[in-house]
Amino acid sequence: MNDTAVRKIIHVDMDAFFASVEQRDDPALRGRPLAVGGGTRGVVAAASYEARVFGVRSAMPSVTARRLCPELLFVKPRFDAYRAVSDQIRAIFLDYTPHVEPLSLDEAYLDVTEDLKGIGLATPIAKEIRARIRAETGLTASAGVSFNKFLAKLASDQNKPDGLCVITPDRALDFVASLPVKRFHGVGPKTAERMARLGIHTGADLRAQSLELLGRNFGSSAGYYHDLARGICHRQVRANRERKSIGAEDTFMEDLSDPDALAAELARIGATVWRRIEAKGGVEGRTVTLKVKYRDFRQITRARSLDHAVSGEAEFVAVGRALLAGVLPVEKPVRLLGLTLSGLGRCTDKAPAALELPLPLEDDR
Repeated sequence: MNDTAVRKIIHVDMDAFFASVEQRDDPALRGRPLAVGGGTRGVVAAASYEARVFGVRSAMPSVTARRLCPELLFVKPRFDAYRAVSDQIRAIFLDYTPHVEPLSLDEAYLDVTEDLKGIGLATPIAKEIRARIRAETGLTASAGVSFNKFLAKLASDQNKPDGLCVITPDRALDFVASLPVKRFHGVGPKTAERMARLGIHTGADLRAQSLELLGRNFGSSAGYYHDLARGICHRQVRANRERKSIGAEDTFMEDLSDPDALAAELARIGATVWRRIEAKGGVEGRTVTLKVKYRDFRQITRARSLDHAVSGEAEFVAVGRALLAGVLPVEKPVRLLGLTLSGLGRCTDKAPAALELPLPLEDDR
């Protein structure tokens, strides 16, 4: 690939992906406010656009979501179904470029600077990809087109749902200047609050600050923020992007204190994690981390790194149970347990599998 060329980057983001799959597969759910996940003690993993009108968002406690929208319907997540659709979408992407960097099941960056079909222009490629997604999956996707990842992701948010936005080099500065900094990738809620205290609310405000002032307030991130305000982003699309950990967690219907009940739940969660590990194929890890959240929402983690790769589900769960034993008897009833394998790498005696997309809570775009 010619590194001196102006990049042609597309960011594709499925619209309310988990909820849209559920509405596609069950006509009775179409047009109704819907949340994936939930339950009396859980959180919303994804919300349909009909639910978002009421303020329902991902990661929101289900009791809060129900209060905001009494007519809200909850459905259990079907990750196998979401993964199958994600595989369909990824196959479409790979028809146009090998340079695909997945961020989650429902979004990815594509570098089409040199596309496989010889189309030559990113905008018609994005249009064709969106049309194929609709035709082959029955779902809609939004896309952003620009010359770097930062701008392409901003663009994909701009005309959701089922929209396309193109940010050309001559539009970049004005586009960035008009946006709130909290929409910038890498500017989280706490950083946005710190910027607001300095009078920095928009891209224009950020661009007006000197690098020295940003350095005094944001340390090593100053140069990154200085570049973003000018529409500059040097991050490349990385097709070999790997996950650093694989895990699962569950919020219980009722808080648990009994050691046997906690151990049983941990084994169930561990089995879920190990299925995800096996689905990756050829992946191994050495560090096991236990997450415990108490009734009062206080959270602790405990971790153990082995001198060898975890050999299988039995050892993975055994290490988890040993970590759990270290916090028993529990000081307060437990509402959530989680178990994670990290320090991931490829097994030397197994063929690497195709990259699997992660399973996060869905974005609310």
